[in-house]
Amino acid sequence: MALALVLLGAGRAEAHEVRPVYLDIKETAAGRYDVIWRVPVTNGMAPPVSPRFAAGCKVSGGLPWVAGSSAVSRMVVTCAEGLAATTITLDGLSHTMIDGLVRIQFASGEVATRLVRPANPAFTVPGANGPLDVIRIYAGLGTEHILAGYDHLLFVLGMVLYVKRSRAVLLSISSFTLAHSITLSMAALGVIAVPSALAEALIALSILMLAVELVRSAASPDGATGLRPAVLAFVFGLLHGLGFAGALAAIGLPAHEIPLSLLGFNIGVELGQIAFVIVILAIGRVTRALGPQLRQRAYRVCTYAIGSLAAFWTIERVMAF
Repeated sequence: MALALVLLGAGRAEAHEVRPVYLDIKETAAGRYDVIWRVPVTNGMAPPVSPRFAAGCKVSGGLPWVAGSSAVSRMVVTCAEGLAATTITLDGLSHTMIDGLVRIQFASGEVATRLVRPANPAFTVPGANGPLDVIRIYAGLGTEHILAGYDHLLFVLGMVLYVKRSRAVLLSISSFTLAHSITLSMAALGVIAVPSALAEALIALSILMLAVELVRSAASPDGATGLRPAVLAFVFGLLHGLGFAGALAAIGLPAHEIPLSLLGFNIGVELGQIAFVIVILAIGRVTRALGPQLRQRAYRVCTYAIGSLAAFWTIERVMAF
């Protein structure tokens, strides 16, 4: 498991790259819409994706500019019959591996949110969303984020190896969850602000420190190092929450649905994390048949694999300052 994460993670400069294209549409008058189109920029390149509205609609504006790590365009769309029940297509999305997030605010104040997949880049403009729709959409984004966030998964794997006992694993993962939920919420609500580059470097450093604790734990006769796993998980979880917040900020939070979208994203992250822990524990049960010597070797390989990738990420992210 650790080796698989190392091979996957070493090929990614960004361990949390879950940034969809974002289409924000606001109806300002009957048949008139102010549109913001945002595309993630990676290594100076933006994917060739653009929105296409129904044939009867007219589009003006659209010159992009770079804002942070995104290319942003503003345009005005006019449709004599309105956008309701028309088809919008995200051209080029099917040639990428990223999703599209669309938010439409009607003149009535009602809001519709839609998650568009590359396999089906065209969609019919829906009616207004209910609260459960918003939670469901952002829960899906949260699950995708954690399962593609190899540094987060590597830390969780390290905590399971560090704790060893199932009940203690539950307590440690709960502490990690509580901690990153706190900093995620505070950062998303603007209570705290930490530069994303600094947060990413600290996250990598936390994994490296955990790897050191794994080595010390293996060398200790009773497997103890003096650090309580739940406390360790909570402290480092605060840092990982900043990473989640950076991803959520890149995705975008709808101004009028921040509590619901934040709740949904948190739920999605936890569902993905729980699924990953279950897989790790299942693999651990299978390896019990390997014998103590082989298991010890496997533990050592996992520990040094985690530490090696964490050291690589730490150097890479510090150099990126």
